[in-house]
Amino acid sequence: MGTFVRKILATSALPYANGDIHLGHMVEHIQTDIWVRAMRAMGHQVTMVCADDAHGTAIMLTAEKNGITPEAQIAQVKAAHERDFEGFLVQYDNYYSTHSEENRAFSHEIYLKNRDKGHIATRPVRQLFDPEKGLFLADRFIKGECPKCGAPDQYGDSCEKCGSTYNATELKNPYSTLSGAAPVERESEHYFFKLPDFEAFLKAWTRTPGRLQSSIANKLDEWFAAGLADWDISRDAPYFGFEIPDAPGKYFYVWVDAPIGYMASFKNLCEKRDDLNFDDYWQANSHTELYHFIGKDIVYFHALFWPAMLQGADYRTPTGVFAHGFLLVNGEKMSKSRGTFIKAQTYLKHLNPEYLRYYFAAKLSSTVDDLDLNLDDFAQKINSDLVGKVVNIASRCAGFINKRFDNQLAATCPERDLIQEFIDAGTEIERRYEQRDYAQAVRQIMALADRANQYIDEQKPWVLAKQPDQAEQVQAVCTVGLNLFRQLMIYLSPILPAMSEQVKTFLQLDTLDFANRHRILENQAIAVFTPLMQRVDPDAVAAMVAESREDLQPQAAPVTAQVSHSQKPIAPSSNAAPDNSDMIEIGDFAKVDLRVARVLQAQPVEGSDKLLQLTLDVGPLGQRNVFSGIREHYQAEQLVGQLVVLVANLKPRKMRFGVSEGMVIAAGGESGVFLVSPAHDAQPGDRVS
Repeated sequence: MGTFVRKILATSALPYANGDIHLGHMVEHIQTDIWVRAMRAMGHQVTMVCADDAHGTAIMLTAEKNGITPEAQIAQVKAAHERDFEGFLVQYDNYYSTHSEENRAFSHEIYLKNRDKGHIATRPVRQLFDPEKGLFLADRFIKGECPKCGAPDQYGDSCEKCGSTYNATELKNPYSTLSGAAPVERESEHYFFKLPDFEAFLKAWTRTPGRLQSSIANKLDEWFAAGLADWDISRDAPYFGFEIPDAPGKYFYVWVDAPIGYMASFKNLCEKRDDLNFDDYWQANSHTELYHFIGKDIVYFHALFWPAMLQGADYRTPTGVFAHGFLLVNGEKMSKSRGTFIKAQTYLKHLNPEYLRYYFAAKLSSTVDDLDLNLDDFAQKINSDLVGKVVNIASRCAGFINKRFDNQLAATCPERDLIQEFIDAGTEIERRYEQRDYAQAVRQIMALADRANQYIDEQKPWVLAKQPDQAEQVQAVCTVGLNLFRQLMIYLSPILPAMSEQVKTFLQLDTLDFANRHRILENQAIAVFTPLMQRVDPDAVAAMVAESREDLQPQAAPVTAQVSHSQKPIAPSSNAAPDNSDMIEIGDFAKVDLRVARVLQAQPVEGSDKLLQLTLDVGPLGQRNVFSGIREHYQAEQLVGQLVVLVANLKPRKMRFGVSEGMVIAAGGESGVFLVSPAHDAQPGDRVS
């Protein structure tokens, strides 16, 4: 009996088209992308859309400052936003803009339907006007003291400290953030959405199981207790946005057409695809599911105004609105002076996007708790979990299959009970993904990774390989290990989509969907294993932070020597005896961890006359990527399969070609440079002492 396929539309909140994407934004967009990928891996039909929030006075003023039209301004920002999301492997089916004809049409329709039902009112209001700039001030351009708690420097619509909402005219000691001038009050006719008309509906809607997190529903109860108020939905010209029908010079407040942008983006996608029908997803009696992922700071708009507007216009309302907390860096708010206000592009210049996807997943739960990006913990967790546990399983097993068994897994995979444990764990992991409790899913996956590594440690294929009569057992153990690795990658695929594609190529699989976990790989050819993920380079993290400091001048990129990890070319040198001043103690030498390694792959480094890139099998230590300055002395193909000696505990070094994770030992003299090779019987991972 087949699984019921659910039809789902998921969205992220719309980034404002007036600035760069930063890591705080990425919490939400990564959270959404992981959820969508997981639900698709379970076999459901999920569409994911988003758009830039492209209206408002701020965009108009920025365009004016830049000497371009608002349309040109938002087009530039949209292209940058799309680039950043793509860089973090966030794949929207459609990324659109609220400044679209589809959005204009829906905004007019929803407004007119609510107006015709009596849910729109007009009345004169006194609002703040900047006498120096000559315009009415949007809430974001007014600051003052909160009228409820007295907190200074709060914006004109809500207080970040106590969470209160209010009218800008209620602020104490207000000032214009555009000119610094004290605003004056002027009267203007405004249009209001009568939110109290929907109080009974909203009380029931917000308490529907699964609709909101309990903490959010409880917060909304406080607002109900205080009494819902009419919502001012108009702004006066000059304003960049949609003009209200039959109201010349009056424009929709940006928060009216921003959520309608979800509908517009989906409508635009439906026009491009034959398999999607707009009405199926948005009509009032729709049986599809609609989920919004948002920050906790915009709950008021998404859980009150938005469903009320939809209800009044006879459209369906969201199935669920999922809020998340704010991003902290090293336990504090993001700071430009400390270099922790990190833009997406700055991160991507220095680090692998899947590092951040995994770290966020390991921290995200279904609550609205704030998430802390601790940069030291970040590096340690990636290196320990992904490189040291998950990738290590494949690297410990693949070399034997590649070299000794002609890339072929065993015809029959033993340890069926162990593999079944991994398969059965998928039911709970799927549930955790759907509930957005990624942190718990990651904990369970890493517990399985520990179990897989324990199995390999117990079986010791590197020891069995030394015994000629144990060849079949080596193949069997490594086949089990690679089956366990595949199970882990099935569960990690929503978090690590790029690495998952590499794994599909390596294991020669068509899919890593969750249903595929019930299959066991037997008698199957695999490809030659290549490194799947490098360790986090602490220098790269430091460089990212340095570049993010607002008060630092741009610095020239460091010159990277095109040499081996030893930071100087390997070249013939004098054989003269060392001076006594260079003598070391035995304890100094004992600090160096020398290991036997086998060259799995070797290739010239493009752009360097001296470097070869080596992929080394170091047995229990996994695989290492090493750049070595021996290109003048060796052809790459002659090194494959050769045993070498590796300095295994050398600090990884970031080079412009990648990260070098050790150094191979070579001897040099007048006769040339030669790699030091251990005896034939030595095995990868053996210590050299």
